Amino acid sequence: MKTQHVMLLATAAVLASPFSLAKEGPDQYPNGIENFLSGALPPAGHYFMNYLGYYGGDYRDNQGDKVPDLNVSAVFNAFRYVYVSNYQILGGAWAMHAIVPLVYQSLETPIPSIGDGDVFGLGDITIDPIIIGWHLSPEWHVTAGLDINLPTGKYDSTDPTDSIGANYFSFEPVLAFSYLSPNGFEASAKLMYNIKTKNDDTNYQSGNEFHLDYLIGQHFGPWAAGLGGYYLQQTTDDKINGKAVESNGNRGKVFALGPAIKYDYNHMSFVGSWNSETTAENRFKGNKFLFKFIASF
Repeated sequence: MKTQHVMLLATAAVLASPFSLAKEGPDQYPNGIENFLSGALPPAGHYFMNYLGYYGGDYRDNQGDKVPDLNVSAVFNAFRYVYVSNYQILGGAWAMHAIVPLVYQSLETPIPSIGDGDVFGLGDITIDPIIIGWHLSPEWHVTAGLDINLPTGKYDSTDPTDSIGANYFSFEPVLAFSYLSPNGFEASAKLMYNIKTKNDDTNYQSGNEFHLDYLIGQHFGPWAAGLGGYYLQQTTDDKINGKAVESNGNRGKVFALGPAIKYDYNHMSFVGSWNSETTAENRFKGNKFLFKFIASF
């Protein structure tokens, strides 16, 4: 029973921050947030992006079955600043960015000693000082970087209902590409690999994950519409005190898809999307609604 309680604490701490959930702590990247032209670095300048989102779902076990009374809902707003310079590295434009999320989360758990709770606060901040973007042709665009996720979010090792941060650093190589044909057809994908450090407060080591955002769409004038979503597969076991958690390592997996629409006006863009998670294991399964605003200045 003690082991089950520890594991339930760990899985309950899969909290929802902006980010879809799994393992111990929230995803530090908001899966599905990038869709249209995710691989095309914009021209030199300063850019402000605002991500507003809602996620709601219930937890699924290793077989994809619902775990009773373990549910989460979260509203987040993340502020992102991007600077694209006039300098080049390896023939591509050099850029940098930072993302600062604020999160309101409501978590219901079946743990009698914890119960349910709400929390609001700062999530885990992301920085990347070296982003490189190449425009290989008028149609093909590629961007690479290394995101660093910082444990800045509120965290309580004994109460997942009062936690919105992961409480560990993670390092995430990124490779994104976009193809945009002369007639407006687009195919884009952003590939990432999240490498986590250990949570020193719990001796829990969450497994590394491969994940991607994707979109297939069509542009017509200032408008664009498409089908997008995300896929995540955990590639290494969760470990506690250096030993794999249960026989399956608590490996998470999720796939989501849904519609996305974009409108450009002057130096601004507005993007809305809905992602429905169709399959999930060792993660929450639910729906995510996202609205993104982009402005150049």
